[in-house]
Amino acid sequence: MALSDIMLAAALNDQAERYKEEGRYTDAEPLYKRVLDINQKLRGRDHPSVALALGDLAELYKEEGRYGDAEPLYKQALAVWHKALGANHPDVAQSLINLAGLYSAQNRYADAESLYKRALAIFEKALGPEHPSVASALNNLASLYKQAARYPDTESLYKRALAIREKVLGPDHPDVAESLKNLADLYSAQGRDADAAPLHKRALALTAQRKGNTSKKS
Repeated sequence: MALSDIMLAAALNDQAERYKEEGRYTDAEPLYKRVLDINQKLRGRDHPSVALALGDLAELYKEEGRYGDAEPLYKQALAVWHKALGANHPDVAQSLINLAGLYSAQNRYADAESLYKRALAIFEKALGPEHPSVASALNNLASLYKQAARYPDTESLYKRALAIREKVLGPDHPDVAESLKNLADLYSAQGRDADAAPLHKRALALTAQRKGNTSKKS
């Protein structure tokens, strides 16, 4: 395995990421493909680095709205993670979430829901029921339910995520602010302004506090 090739793949991937962030998708695509090709030749088709490269290319296609091109790559990445790490590894859960996000973008709610639930179950088993990754998985499923206007289901999951984050990360953590905003936005979408207002206020206060702390450090 040539170190120079590994370094080249890393450099190409970094450049591809910059192109993607700038919206230069046609420039990013050949670089992601070269990274994938290098990793497949150096490490074999079942190596986690290949799964990462497949996922990066799939994510690019998703951002372009090329869902038909993205889906088989997400599925290949999932298969590689599954073979390399086993069915219950957190990286498998994250790969399930990536594929579910693609289905969610296409309003394929049933397909997305089953994958989000599988990912949540893996995180709970592997990391424990109060891990921050569990809170993130709850948020993903809740957002899907909100998209499908399943508001009672959404509310219960957002509340669980908020409770985990407050307990594990502390009440002033940025992820707590995100959870507060998610729940407030849900209430606003239902016209429950009295419920939304105090949550929006807390979220804004945490955000302002964080910005103030950042400016002091700089």
